[in-house]
Amino acid sequence: MTQEAFASHLGVSRRAVAEWSSRPEMKPSKDYQEVLDVALERAPGAARQRFESISQIGMAWTGAEALTVAIAIVIHEDAVLLVCRRGDDGKGIAWQFPAGVVKPGALSSTVAVRETLSETGVHCAVSRSLGARLHPVTSVYCEYFLCEYLAGVAENNDMIENVSVTWVPITKLAKFVPADTIHRPIIEALEKSHDRAAA
Repeated sequence: MTQEAFASHLGVSRRAVAEWSSRPEMKPSKDYQEVLDVALERAPGAARQRFESISQIGMAWTGAEALTVAIAIVIHEDAVLLVCRRGDDGKGIAWQFPAGVVKPGALSSTVAVRETLSETGVHCAVSRSLGARLHPVTSVYCEYFLCEYLAGVAENNDMIENVSVTWVPITKLAKFVPADTIHRPIIEALEKSHDRAAA
C-alpha cells in the first residue's frame, strides 16, 4: 500500500504514517499501537507472514531481539491446562496457558515443554505449532504450541508467579480466558479435540 492508502486503511492521518516511515526506530503511541495490532490481526494469513518475515529481517539488521514467549496448549482428555498468574498484590490477576520467555539461542518448543513441567508438574510433548502473533493485550511476540499430555499431576510448582494450576474443560475455557484474546488457531484446535472426545 502507499502511505496514503495505509493511513486510510488504518483510519489515521497520512502524516502519522509518513512519520513512522521516516523514523523506523520510533515506537507508536499506545492508541496507534492498538490500531496497528487490530489491523495485523485482521490481515490475511499471507500478509501476516510477510509482516513476520520483514520484522525478522529488520531485527537482524538492527541486531535487536524481540521478547518472545513460548506458550503451551496442553490437552488431556477433554480439558486444557491453565495457570493463574500472581499479581504484585499477591492475588491472581489472570488465567492463562503455561508459558515462558525464550532466551536467545533457545528453541521455543523446548521452552514451552520445559516451562509447563517447571510450573505445573505436567510432562507434555509438542504435537505441532499453532503459529505466532503479537498478543493483543501485552504486545509481546507469542509462539503457540499444541501439546499432548504425557504424565504428571497438575499442581502449582511456582508459588512465586502462580496462584493456582488447573485442568479446565474445553467448553468452559471462555469463563477463564476472554475468548477475544485467544489466538484463533488455539480455538480451532480445542474445538477439534472436543469434537473427537465427544464422538
